[in-house]
Amino acid sequence: MKKLPLIVLSLSVAMATAGLAVAQGGPQSNPGSASPNVALKSPDQIGPGPLAQGQNSFTRDEARSRIEQAGYTRVAGLIQDAQGLWHARAMRDGRPVNVALDYKGDVAPQ
Repeated sequence: MKKLPLIVLSLSVAMATAGLAVAQGGPQSNPGSASPNVALKSPDQIGPGPLAQGQNSFTRDEARSRIEQAGYTRVAGLIQDAQGLWHARAMRDGRPVNVALDYKGDVAPQ
């Protein structure tokens, strides 16, 4: 019977904590307004640089488009590795090159 008060106390603390977490959620955004993802670079900011590993939300077509926007053509063989980087073969300035795209939208030759 000594366990029952402990269980009740634990549940009370858990419920109070959950209520506080909901209350501190911050201002609600309008469902119709798109909030910018600051981790994702706009296409005009795509450039070479150190690539960041992380969960990548780009689809294959979006990855191809990002690589093309960075000045590469004939993008082929797109695959995503376990670290979230998209890898492909492409052409740049008439030369074949291996290229990669990270979750931020950065593109760099490999």
